[in-house]
Amino acid sequence: MEVLGIVMRYRRAALKSEACEDARCAACLAGHLDRVMAAIERDEPITFVLPAFPGKSPNLGKVLGPRPDMAERQSLAFLNSLCLRIGEVYAPGARIVLCSDGRVFNDAVGIPDGDITRYQQDLLAIISQLGADRLTTFNLDDVFEGRGFDAMRSQFMLEYGESMEVLKTAVREGGDALRLYCGITRFLVEDAKRPGMTISNTSLQKESRRRAYQVIQRSRAWDALVSRCFPGAVRLSIHPQICGSRKIGIHLMETTDAWLTPWHGVAVEVEGVFKLMKRSHVEMLGAELIFRDGRPSHYRSSGHEV
Repeated sequence: MEVLGIVMRYRRAALKSEACEDARCAACLAGHLDRVMAAIERDEPITFVLPAFPGKSPNLGKVLGPRPDMAERQSLAFLNSLCLRIGEVYAPGARIVLCSDGRVFNDAVGIPDGDITRYQQDLLAIISQLGADRLTTFNLDDVFEGRGFDAMRSQFMLEYGESMEVLKTAVREGGDALRLYCGITRFLVEDAKRPGMTISNTSLQKESRRRAYQVIQRSRAWDALVSRCFPGAVRLSIHPQICGSRKIGIHLMETTDAWLTPWHGVAVEVEGVFKLMKRSHVEMLGAELIFRDGRPSHYRSSGHEV
């Protein structure tokens, strides 16, 4: 299937021992073909959903600040261009719904609701500026409109949340659940390590492991809500996926880190090409900080060290 082949070129694969080598692997394509074919039979655009763009990490050693910057701009431009490339082989083309999950768990990761609101507004502005008409957004505010943010989260978990024991059992069994738990724990530890931190490393690890379960619990609830709202959509993910997964892991920018995302890193321009890296690493290399519209946007490097 040529449509899925285009998407698979940018696949974010799991560990090599669990991933396949062929971008057109039959097992990887099988779980998505029926949804693609259903859209084609109706002569409609193929809908992809991508839970992503939650909000910037609070760790300024990783990002430039709480607002979207060139990392998001480049990623959104890429996703829109991906839809346009699909349109070259299938006339109705494709659309991607960005299911922003920042409001779902921002209180658990230390991001204020005000920062989430501004981030969502800025994303819409960037999409408009880019003319990225193949992209739309969807977030918790759309589902529980008119409620306070804490009330939104409480009602959301009441309707879609699963028990913590079910989640802990899945993690103990290993596989995808354990991999996600370890990845989220690592991110939470990194995000908490910033100037003024008073907690010990041992306590930080313990607290991050506890919060990782909370984040994953809410993420799984968000997954259930998205599945209900977009039952016929092809599922994308910013997390690495094993061969035959029901989701397609996808890179939004060039990076050497299988887990790094635009909201956990910065864009670095190297000879006209943007790469995704952590801010602390980029600054250590002496790259030049570039401003756009009066705000820090990205870095520019000669390319010798990156």
